[in-house]
Amino acid sequence: MKKAYTIEKRRIPSGDYQMKLLILRPAARKKPREQTPGILWIHGGGYVTGMAGMIYFSRAIALVKKYGAVVITPEYRLAGKAPYPAALQDCYAALSYLYDHAAELSINPRQLMIGGESAGGGLTAALCMYARDQGKIPIAFQMPLYPMLDDRDTPSSSRNHRLPWNTFFNHAAWKKYLANIKGAPPPYAAPARQQDYAALPPAYTFVGSKEPFYCETLAYTENLQKAGVPAHCHVYPTGFHAFDMLLPFRKISRQAIAAFERQYLYASAHYFAGPEAESSCIPPDNPIE
Repeated sequence: MKKAYTIEKRRIPSGDYQMKLLILRPAARKKPREQTPGILWIHGGGYVTGMAGMIYFSRAIALVKKYGAVVITPEYRLAGKAPYPAALQDCYAALSYLYDHAAELSINPRQLMIGGESAGGGLTAALCMYARDQGKIPIAFQMPLYPMLDDRDTPSSSRNHRLPWNTFFNHAAWKKYLANIKGAPPPYAAPARQQDYAALPPAYTFVGSKEPFYCETLAYTENLQKAGVPAHCHVYPTGFHAFDMLLPFRKISRQAIAAFERQYLYASAHYFAGPEAESSCIPPDNPIE
């Protein structure tokens, strides 16, 4: 049986670091040349663990297999060896590669998207802020799923003892990631500290109602909405962090996965970076509030 996608490994520079990059492309193109979204997908792991290979059980894999997107994912440096800003620099290098090689990859340069789970969601938000402020690479859409955004305790991350992620892990991970920072971290390190949400890309996310990142996910969505950015969050009644990846066959996971894919399809049809970008909000899609 022919595989639905191809995989290519490359090495690209990020400063002095030679970073591994996985490129996933559909085996059969579903859209005309240069009409396919290009997606940078960033793995999770609390900034301290994880690998690019997590792409194979992430939400992004279906965007290649089922919908013909081109996805790249970087093996960014982890905080145990290289604290902030190394991971952000690596992800920006991967984004720059995606943008600079749009023609080679047959993607639409006006439809670059960024997404990721957990810490990958946090890096998604940080990278969107950084790209906006640099003003060089336009981002059409962001998908920071149950993102790790706030180094401070929130009502849902404080005294939360649920697995697979809890308050203890959260504190330890942030300590490693922010090891080189004295005083309050900048928004590029902890995106929840951002004060200016204007002109960020439209966003979609989902989160469990009892998991540690519940409050910061909702706060991020609300801050985007207040700034006039189309943003929507689905809330699911579970405390299991990354439930869609770790327990994908549960009914609630299937609901989340289906809603995510519908939101992606809406975004791929409506959101483009640049002066002609739409300003209407993503319509609610069976939210479980």
